Amino acid sequence: MEEQLIEELIDLAIKEDIGDGDHSSQSCIPETATGKVQLLVKEEGIIAGIGIAEKVFKKVDPEVKMGIFIKDGTKVKPGDIAFTVEGKVWTLLKTERLVLNIMQRMSGIATRTNEYVQELEGLNTKVLDTRKTTPGLRVLEKMAVKTGGGENHRMGLYDMIMLKDNHIDFAGGIEKAITSVKEYLKENNKDLKIEVEVRNMDELNEVLRVGGIHRIMLDNFTPEQTREAVRVIDGRYETESSGGITMDTLRDYAECGVDYISVGALTHHIKSLDMSLKAM
Repeated sequence: MEEQLIEELIDLAIKEDIGDGDHSSQSCIPETATGKVQLLVKEEGIIAGIGIAEKVFKKVDPEVKMGIFIKDGTKVKPGDIAFTVEGKVWTLLKTERLVLNIMQRMSGIATRTNEYVQELEGLNTKVLDTRKTTPGLRVLEKMAVKTGGGENHRMGLYDMIMLKDNHIDFAGGIEKAITSVKEYLKENNKDLKIEVEVRNMDELNEVLRVGGIHRIMLDNFTPEQTREAVRVIDGRYETESSGGITMDTLRDYAECGVDYISVGALTHHIKSLDMSLKAM
């Protein structure tokens, strides 16, 4: 499904930008003209999206030749050349902005994610992304998180059960929600992991009483409350901290012993990495 989403995303992006033609290029450059460009890094960070860039170039013109010098996930600095592309000038100009838009955003996410990962060096806690992504770009943004050393939570609503506060309230409570989920999965022959969000120790104790889930999310707990919750859970289920956790507090939560910390800012509070595609 991931590959299909990427192909559809690229098709839509090409349609959105090129429409019935790149008239700027077509009006002043011969169709037969060929050239070469290079991807120049202009800012320090973690590069991501080179594989997607190649797909874009090949989608527009399968005959282009690409020379890749740096792999996704590599730490880069200003002046580094990630790759070169040689082919028809029309193709190079058609794809320039689309490739840069993708790579700059993906590299920004990978760079930011890597900063969080480095903050947890020496600990077992893993950094998770969330569904707080740009509509239509989720597959690329989650790829960028992985490139930066983070872990993906669920891709969407279809590949994991997550009972958040609204689900629990609408379902009539934690026990009813969990019981209904188990029945639903059995009736529909689905094998999905179940995560339950808790807002306080009373809800945590109820989840532990009902049981039969895989992960407990400790939502907006303080570090002190988190440490107590981890002690009470005692390894019976995976644990995840979430809610307003920043770079300043990240390690404090990790040191409480949680397995995961989810950070929405990995994908929705990021700065694109500066780079350019220049003629050679």
